[in-house]
Amino acid sequence: MKRNRIPAILTVILLFATNILQAQQVLYSKYDKFDYRSGEFSVVGKVGHTLYVYRGSSEGYYLDAYDNNMHRNATVVLDFLPRKSFGTKFITYPGKIIVLYQVTESSRVIQHAAVLDETGRLLKKPVEIDAVKSSFLGGRSGLYNYAVSQNKQRIAIYGAGSKDNRLNAKIVMLDTALNIVSTKESSFTADNDVSFGEGILNDDGDFFLPAYTTYGSRQYADRIWLLAMTEGSVDFEPAELPMGELFAAGTYMEIANAGSRIYVGGFYTDRKNGYFNGIIYTYYDVAEKTFKEFKTISFSERMRNATGERNKKRAFNDYQVRHLIVRNDGGFVLIAEDFFITTRNSYNQGFGYYSWYYPTMSASVREYNYGDILAISCNASGEPEWSEFIRKSQYSQEDGGLFSSYALINTGGALGFLFNDFNMSRSKIQLASLDAGGNIVLSSVTGYKPEEPDWLPKSGKQVSANEFVVPCLKRNQICFAKVVF
Repeated sequence: MKRNRIPAILTVILLFATNILQAQQVLYSKYDKFDYRSGEFSVVGKVGHTLYVYRGSSEGYYLDAYDNNMHRNATVVLDFLPRKSFGTKFITYPGKIIVLYQVTESSRVIQHAAVLDETGRLLKKPVEIDAVKSSFLGGRSGLYNYAVSQNKQRIAIYGAGSKDNRLNAKIVMLDTALNIVSTKESSFTADNDVSFGEGILNDDGDFFLPAYTTYGSRQYADRIWLLAMTEGSVDFEPAELPMGELFAAGTYMEIANAGSRIYVGGFYTDRKNGYFNGIIYTYYDVAEKTFKEFKTISFSERMRNATGERNKKRAFNDYQVRHLIVRNDGGFVLIAEDFFITTRNSYNQGFGYYSWYYPTMSASVREYNYGDILAISCNASGEPEWSEFIRKSQYSQEDGGLFSSYALINTGGALGFLFNDFNMSRSKIQLASLDAGGNIVLSSVTGYKPEEPDWLPKSGKQVSANEFVVPCLKRNQICFAKVVF
């Protein structure tokens, strides 16, 4: 399994104080019939005071509108979506919602977009944004990907594919009226087989694509680039992360400072198949087109001992960076999660609380293991301030870890980690609150009650400063839970 992914998701949190985050209220919507094996769902967000959620199945695609008490006001049938559409994404604005979706025709992938008003009604006929041969979109998923600027005024629809040492990309830039601002194609050639991460877009319309090559049996990254496509350029401008003789894994990139910097965090080792020695930290200066202040921060013995692993040398080798939180004082908090996939023979397979959702009769079973969350705080000079673990152990089979991992919540006063605490027979939702001093307070949002639905925290979304909405399943039904802080 590769551990050198370079995702770029969520919003940078600039500062969090010493407050404790606590759930004040949990509100559920009513259940709807739902086939969790073939259906899709997402939390769209708020438009005005109305919360929208999306659910789709073979029966159709729907946008449900809820008031502040999670009472459904309306259900909008999205009949303009073809039955075999995919890659559906919603972007909310005051008074409207943009819908992005894709369809496949013959050997082509076609990207469409539409605009809905504040009630979910279609404002005008959907438009075709771009089309490309599916072989071009080889890359990670075989689909178009999306990047949205922090102010949501620019949308990048990009396709990328890599073969051997060459990476090809096509970037279509949209404004909020679905006008095509630009369409660009470019390529990048490395000295080895090249892969790419998730695109990043700043408010000026500059697009960035992480690229990397790997080395050794553990597939650590020996070289990492940030490929920049500024609004006025026609080709990628590569900037290489100055790792020297080091190898990196689990690297994460996040844009901040009004789009003028892209921060990078990850793990490093000094051997191609070695154990993790510590974390790397640097930032890319957009104006100067180069990386600055590259730092390596070694794991202390106290940190290694705190993992509880018997083999202290490899204690962090299964961790992946999930978030990089940049503070106003120049310091940062790196958040990582213990995660690995195993397989076992079905004649000797384990069993978990959520096994009912994804039963399997195959010869081998994939097991998804999500462990502790690690938070490391460093000052502006890259010196460690504190490190703490949020303890959890999550195990499931053949579900992609759907019920596992966690959701990060930011109310401006504290960071919250919402996650499932489950074993073979029961489950409840926990909330860990982390303040600026590294103090953790753990509380229960739900109890071990059989009437409670099964939450999917990592599929949830923060829809306001003090509200977080989570999809929930209960066998062949779906509902949504709103947590008010």
